[in-house]
Amino acid sequence: MITLHHCPQTRSMRTLWLLNEMDVEFQLKLHAFDKSLRDPEYLSLSPAGRVPALEIDGERMFETGAITQYLCERYSPDRLGRPVDDPDRMAWLVWVHFAETISQHTAALTQQHVALREDHMRSPIVMKLEAARIAKCYDALEARLSTPVENRDYLLTSGFSAADISVGQAVYMSRYFVKLDQHPAVAEWYARIAARDSFAKSLPTEGGIYEQEFYPPWPIEKV
Repeated sequence: MITLHHCPQTRSMRTLWLLNEMDVEFQLKLHAFDKSLRDPEYLSLSPAGRVPALEIDGERMFETGAITQYLCERYSPDRLGRPVDDPDRMAWLVWVHFAETISQHTAALTQQHVALREDHMRSPIVMKLEAARIAKCYDALEARLSTPVENRDYLLTSGFSAADISVGQAVYMSRYFVKLDQHPAVAEWYARIAARDSFAKSLPTEGGIYEQEFYPPWPIEKV
């Protein structure tokens, strides 16, 4: 049995979406996004007190990139993964792990807008910088998705894969801070993958981190 430890609207959604695409049985254990993730029992699963954590065959995994690679290699090496001799293997690895580049900037913005409780703790400069960094990530995706390659509906020429899941989940989160208005190819791709049943099954039914649909950077006051 596979057990996924999950908090809605966090990186663990990436693993949940992947599992929903696979023909495997798993159980979901929901956690609150709070200090309970620092309890010794949970730290035995994820030493940094973060989600996701995955229990499988008596072993424990954390870090979404590693989990994605393992699950694909074991359960879906050709459809969601790409084997080592596949021409798209290199691109698959690049984009699976590029998701974390986006997520680290989204995490910084989540801290600024949501986690920090007092306004004096927040920095409009950090908000603007991190939003600009996400826009740069969108630029990289736009260049990839707008390249005139036949059948480039997804990140890989060979079709939908866990790379789209990993980056798609990261974009799902980053859209709370940076819109896709200036990146039409990314917007079309995101709409395409977000229409999948597996994506819908991965969305929170209640709760979640974000109370607003969008968090713009604060204006920087002139000194």
